[in-house]
Amino acid sequence: MNPIRSPWKGTMTARERFLRQMHYRSVDRCFNMEFGYWKENFRVWKMFMDNGITNNAQADRFFSFDRIEGVSGNVWMSPPFPEREIGQTDTRRILQNSDGLIAEVPLDRHDTIPHYLKSSVVTPEDWKRVKEERFRLDDPARVIDVDAVRRAHPDDRDYPLGVYCGSMIGKIRDMLTFEGVCYAIYDYPEMVEDMVETCCCLVERALDQLLPAVQFDYASGWEDICYKNGPIVSVPFFRDVVMPRYKRIRKKLDQYGVDIWYTDCDGDVRPILPYLLEGGINCLFPYEVNSCAHPGELLDQYEGRLRIMGGVDKMELGKGPEAIKAYLQSLEKYVARGGYIPFCDHRCPPNVKEEDYLYYLDLKEKMFGMRA
Repeated sequence: MNPIRSPWKGTMTARERFLRQMHYRSVDRCFNMEFGYWKENFRVWKMFMDNGITNNAQADRFFSFDRIEGVSGNVWMSPPFPEREIGQTDTRRILQNSDGLIAEVPLDRHDTIPHYLKSSVVTPEDWKRVKEERFRLDDPARVIDVDAVRRAHPDDRDYPLGVYCGSMIGKIRDMLTFEGVCYAIYDYPEMVEDMVETCCCLVERALDQLLPAVQFDYASGWEDICYKNGPIVSVPFFRDVVMPRYKRIRKKLDQYGVDIWYTDCDGDVRPILPYLLEGGINCLFPYEVNSCAHPGELLDQYEGRLRIMGGVDKMELGKGPEAIKAYLQSLEKYVARGGYIPFCDHRCPPNVKEEDYLYYLDLKEKMFGMRA
């Protein structure tokens, strides 16, 4: 596979550039990255099909984006539930996923959010059983080969490396379902808090192994608990139950000089953003626009405290060059200020024409690349 584009010119390493940009310092040019593509893109974009590009990692190399890497311990269910097909209807496959959920997915396998039918955890008795079977802190599978991590990512590397700080409530939502977590918070609050505490302890166990051994440049997380009308959990629950666990993780990160911490949370994060920041998460990723706001709104409101990665409206990418140019122009001052790395606000969907996507990449380089 030969790259379709040359790397952006630069005078800094990707690692130096990322760290300076995330700390509002001057850089040679913007860090160049994207979040990826729907699976369908690999089947409909000719440039992907002609060059054998079948996944996001290959696409990153194909477009010569700046390198960025991450490391994770085993901070969730271990072992996971076996993934298996339970049955079929005329239009749907019935599956059990790795979180123990029974779900319907389209028979033609096109990308969509599954329709969940049943969770393996509903009551405290269910949680007690699953916790004992799949959330043991002393599971040998949670021991990290830190020497292998150090060999793979030496301290003198030229790219940024992140450490994964898991999910305090998003993965619980996955396990219980959207409706299930909403009911459980009110019906079984002690059970849900024990789930949050368990998630925190698993992350702490991984960090205690990784942080002393490897020099990390940032931390990451996944907390997909918001939609267009705000968070699916109450703000008081988030403040009183979730945020204190973030503070514990932040304390460990600070001990080893890891001050940038992003979490992946789609939807309207504004109601919980003050508590994300108070808990120690200071960057949003990949920051969806339509269900929240233009990234500049929050970058202005929380100037100097908040960073954003993402925030290029995918809807505008689908409207063609004129809309793409207008949107990128609306981001110029925020890229120049620092603390902001622009890319598509989630996976780029297949309705974006590939020629328009290439126009977007060209224009982004012209606007935010190194000046001649």
